[in-house]
Amino acid sequence: MTHRAARPPSGLPDGNSLLDDTNRSLLHALRDDPRASAAELARQVGMSAPAVRERLHRLERAGVIRGYRVDIDPAALGLPVAAWVRIQPGPGQLPKIANLAARTPEVSECHRISGEDCFLLKVHVAAVDALAAVLDQFLLYGQTTSSFIVSTPVAPRTPEQR
Repeated sequence: MTHRAARPPSGLPDGNSLLDDTNRSLLHALRDDPRASAAELARQVGMSAPAVRERLHRLERAGVIRGYRVDIDPAALGLPVAAWVRIQPGPGQLPKIANLAARTPEVSECHRISGEDCFLLKVHVAAVDALAAVLDQFLLYGQTTSSFIVSTPVAPRTPEQR
């Protein structure tokens, strides 16, 4: 399980901020087009490509940019049905649920949450009835509650500070 330490309001572990106006512009441009070249980003922020690359490396090292990834539509992989699954673990079962979630290929997200339910999982399956097999694995360790995703009016995105 990945544990993230709380960051100070500046966003960086040492309390300093790399998020000047130029870096904010770079992050905004990357959010809009994650495949933009350093040269294209440089044109957008009015800097040289080497200066942009150095800024990006600093943002990566500081953990502001956590990584780059491909966003593949699960339906294209034969998994068109998505559900949120809340799990209320039995006594002493928290680590087992996190471990099982990490090993279950249908689970694309696993969050530790507050409240009666301790976990929130996003699960992708081929058909509605296929969810039962996934849930059965987790029922060994606690109670599940599922909600099918009907539509996604706001796609996952990076939040912005106002």
